[in-house]
Amino acid sequence: MEERWLVGVDIGGTTIKMAFISLQGDIIYSWEIDTDIINKGKHIPASIARSIDQKLEELNQTKNQLVGIGIGAPGPVNSEDGSVEVAVNLGWERFLLQTILERETSLPVVVDNDANIAAIGEMWKGAGKSAKNLICVTLGTGVGGGIIVNGEVVNGVNGAGGEIGHITSVPKDGSPCNCGKSGCLETVASATGVVRLAIEELAFTNETSILRDYYDGQPLSAKRVFDAANEGDELANRVIGEVAYHLGLALANLANGLNPEKIVIGGGVSKAGDTLLKPLKEEFIQFAFPRVAHGVKIVIATLGNNAGVIGGAWLAKEKLINKLVLQ
Repeated sequence: MEERWLVGVDIGGTTIKMAFISLQGDIIYSWEIDTDIINKGKHIPASIARSIDQKLEELNQTKNQLVGIGIGAPGPVNSEDGSVEVAVNLGWERFLLQTILERETSLPVVVDNDANIAAIGEMWKGAGKSAKNLICVTLGTGVGGGIIVNGEVVNGVNGAGGEIGHITSVPKDGSPCNCGKSGCLETVASATGVVRLAIEELAFTNETSILRDYYDGQPLSAKRVFDAANEGDELANRVIGEVAYHLGLALANLANGLNPEKIVIGGGVSKAGDTLLKPLKEEFIQFAFPRVAHGVKIVIATLGNNAGVIGGAWLAKEKLINKLVLQ
């Protein structure tokens, strides 16, 4: 019998990434479709099902080839029934993702939070390989997180485990966060946060900066801030220093509670590489319990946009294969 495939799906605000993945975690085919958020995103499961059918047809395969679907969704997930409590970008509230997708595809489905499955992907095939205790942080438009202890994702009592982006980093007079709180890590360590800090710094001082000339003409980006820091711009370096300070403090406090083997930094901001990693490690060491600091490696994620689909496949393998007797 041919080898069976796992389906990994990662739902984002603009695109849905999908892949057929081997039981060993290798991507066989990957593709993406646009996220259809019309009518509060109620057509999303049907468009995923349709896309899987089309891809199988193109590859001359039948559904019997597929073990099941592991899917990541933005927002807290109810692990009892695979429903998504709320996903603001998609328009979902108490959305019965697992139930609807199982009905649409006639395949078993397992659902988790998108940052959690990215963490699982990095644990299985990426920068966290071989580590069973790791913290994964994705620094993108927001800050996502996944915590893995003894090889298991920490979901918590109601699906909100691993919300690293909402650790309070600025306890007084912090900027408002989309979650309703103020001063969250997300407000300083996300791409949006980096830009906001840079704009504040430019307004606060008259010193010359590559960013000042740039900002006068067009919108600033986090990448531009990191590029300027690389070019030795003092103001940009101060901004990166502040980001590293808040991120280092939050991660050290978490690590002191978890004693992980690896901390994996992913998302668009992680593309800054050593420009971020070097100051981050310095801050982390300052705040971490010495033995905790000694046991951990802080590394950049290696799977990029594939982390989610690979993590989804691992979830399908772990949760669904146990229920099946594979030939």
